[in-house]
Amino acid sequence: MLKQRIKQRGGLWLTIIIVVVGLIGVGLTRFNAGFYRQTVAQVTHVTASSRTKTTDEFENKDVDAVQTVTVRILNHKHQGQTYRIKNSYTQSGAMDQAYRRGDQVFVRIPANRHSAVTIQGLKRDTALAFVVWIAFALLLLIMRFSGFMAFLSVALNAALFYAAIQIDLATNGGHVYTLFGILAVIFAALTLWLVLGWGRQMWVTFGATLAGTGLAVVISLTVFAVTHERGVTYESMQYVTQVPRPLFLVETILGSLGAVMDESTDIVASLFQLKTERPDIEPNQIFKSGLQIGHSIMGPLINVLFLIFMADTFAMTLLYLRNGNNWGYTFTMNMSLGMVQSLISGIGIVLAIPVASWLASRLMPGEEVKPS
Repeated sequence: MLKQRIKQRGGLWLTIIIVVVGLIGVGLTRFNAGFYRQTVAQVTHVTASSRTKTTDEFENKDVDAVQTVTVRILNHKHQGQTYRIKNSYTQSGAMDQAYRRGDQVFVRIPANRHSAVTIQGLKRDTALAFVVWIAFALLLLIMRFSGFMAFLSVALNAALFYAAIQIDLATNGGHVYTLFGILAVIFAALTLWLVLGWGRQMWVTFGATLAGTGLAVVISLTVFAVTHERGVTYESMQYVTQVPRPLFLVETILGSLGAVMDESTDIVASLFQLKTERPDIEPNQIFKSGLQIGHSIMGPLINVLFLIFMADTFAMTLLYLRNGNNWGYTFTMNMSLGMVQSLISGIGIVLAIPVASWLASRLMPGEEVKPS
C-alpha cells in the first residue's frame, strides 16, 4: 500500500512538472522570432483613422475601417527598426482583420524602398501552443499514462498524415488510393496499439474497425456505380488541384474510420469487461450484449457526426444564403458532399455493431478451468 502511494505521488509530481514545463514552452513562443524565415514584427501602437458603414446589394451591412499600425521588427537584418503601416479591414473580418497592441505579425519588407511595407498576417503559434498545452495538461491530470498515450497517438498520426501528404504532392496524386489506404490501416493499428496495448482486445477492435469501414465503402461504391454518381457534386470541392473524386473517397475512408473505430472500441471494451466479470458467459450471450451496447451508442454517435458536419459547413452556408443563393444551390455546392460522407459513416457505424459483437464473441478467451 505504501509503495502504491509513493508511486501515485511520484506520478502526480511528474505530471505537474511536465505541465509546468509545457506552460513555460508556451511562453517562449513569444520570443522565437529568430527561428522564422519570414520577417516577424510586434505591434507597438495602433491608431484608428476612419470607419465607414457599407451596405451591399443583398442588404448585408458591414463597416470598413482603417487603422495606422506601428510595428517593431524582431528578426533578420531589419531587427529593431520601426514602421508605420496602414491596415484596412472590415468589421466582419471575412478576408481581413484588425490588429492590436502586443500582437506579433508577419510583415513583408520590399527591397525597393519606394514600395510600402505590408502586414501578411498574425503570428499565431502562441495561441496554438496554448490550446495544445491545455489539451495535453488535461489528459495528463485526468488520465495520467492513458492520457499520455492518447496524446502520443494523435501526434504520431499527425506526423504520418503530414508525410502522406508530402508523398502525395511529390507524386502528383498518382497513388492516392494505395497511399491513403495503407495510411488508414496504419492509423487504426497504431492508435489501438497505443491506447489498448498489444493484446486480443486490440486485435478484435482492429478487425471490427477495418471490417466496418471496408463494408461501408464497398456499399457506397456499389451505390455510386448503380446511380452513376448522380447528385455527387465533385465540382463543389474548392481549390482542388488533383482529380477530385479520389480525394473525396479518401476523405470518406478516413472519416468513416474514425467513427467506426470509436464505436468498435466502446463495444469490444465493454464485452471484454463483461467477460472478466462473468467468465462463464456464453458466446451467444456476448453477441447479444454487443448488439444491445451498439444500439444504445449508435444514435448519439450518428448525431455527433451530424453536428460535426453542420459545424463544418455553418459559416459557408450562411455566406451563400446571405449573398442571394437559394437553399438548393447552397446545399449542392456547400453541403451535399459532407452529407454523403456522413451517410457513409453512418452505414459503417451500423455495420460495425454486429461485426464487433461477432468478433468479440468468437475471439474472446474462453473460461479457464480451475484444477480441483
